[in-house]
Amino acid sequence: MTRNAYVALVTCFNDDETINFAATRAQARRQVEAGNDLMVCGTNGDFSALMFDEKVRLVEEIADEVAGRVRIIANAGCPSTYETVRLAQAFDKLGLAGTAVITPYFIACTQDGMVRHFSTVADAVTTPIYLYDIPARTQNHIEPETALKLAGHGNIRGIKDSGGATESVEAYLEVARQVPGFEVYCAPDHLVLWGLQQGCSGVISGLGNVAPDLLASIIRAFNASDIAAAEAAQENFAGLRKDLYALGFPPAMVKRALFTNDASVGLSRQPALLPDAAQDAAIREIMAARGLVQ
Repeated sequence: MTRNAYVALVTCFNDDETINFAATRAQARRQVEAGNDLMVCGTNGDFSALMFDEKVRLVEEIADEVAGRVRIIANAGCPSTYETVRLAQAFDKLGLAGTAVITPYFIACTQDGMVRHFSTVADAVTTPIYLYDIPARTQNHIEPETALKLAGHGNIRGIKDSGGATESVEAYLEVARQVPGFEVYCAPDHLVLWGLQQGCSGVISGLGNVAPDLLASIIRAFNASDIAAAEAAQENFAGLRKDLYALGFPPAMVKRALFTNDASVGLSRQPALLPDAAQDAAIREIMAARGLVQ
C-alpha cells in the first residue's frame, strides 16, 4: 500500500483578522509542489475561530487552487450535529477526497452520542467521512469499540488519531484489520515513520507546514523501502518538532515559524497568544539551524 501525507494547512489572516485567501492559496501551492495532500479547516487552520461561511469559502478557494493535483480533506466538525451536517453538506459539492469530523467539543458526549453524531453526518453526505479524535482539545475520545461500530457504516472511511499515544493508534489499527478499507491516519509528527511501519495509511501533519519537503521525504523513502533514508528524515523532523514545540502551543508555533519566512501568513485570530520578541528570535534560530529560512 502506498502511503501519503496530508498537511493540516494553516489559514492566513490579514492585519484586521479577515482571511487572507491569496496567502492561504500560496501556502497550498507550497504543499502541492512538495507532493503533499491537504487537510483544510483543521486545528492548524484555526477552524474553531472561523465562521460557517468562511469555512465554506476557504475550502472552495483551496479546491480551486489545487485543481485536482492533490487530495483534499476538509474538517466539518462543530459542537452540534445540526451544524456539522450543514457544513458537511456544503463541502459535499466540492469533490473532496474526504470530510473529517472532529469529535464535538464543549459538549460532553457519551459513546452512544458519538455514534449517533458521526452516523448522522455520514448519512447526510456522499463524500467519505473520516473520524477525527483529539481528546486533549475536545475532552471527548472515540473509544476503539466505538470506532469499530462506526467503521461498519458504509460512508465512514477512516480515522485521524491526534491523541499522541501509540496505544490508541494500535487500537484503531486493530479496527482496520477487522474492517477492510478502514484507514488510520497518525497525526503526531514524532510518530510519522512509526505509524507507517505499523500499517497506518498515512499521516496528517501540522509541522509539515513548516517543512513540507522534509515530511514528503519521509513518505517517499518509506514507499521506496529506503528505511535508512526514512529514519534519517524522521529524526530531523522529530528534532524540529521537539525544538519548536518546546516554545509554546504547537499550532501557534507553526504559524509563527511560517511568519518568519513570509509575513503574509499573518497572526491567528484572538485570543490566541502572540509570541514575544525573545520567542521569535528562538524560532528564527531553530529555523536557521535546519536550513528552513527562506
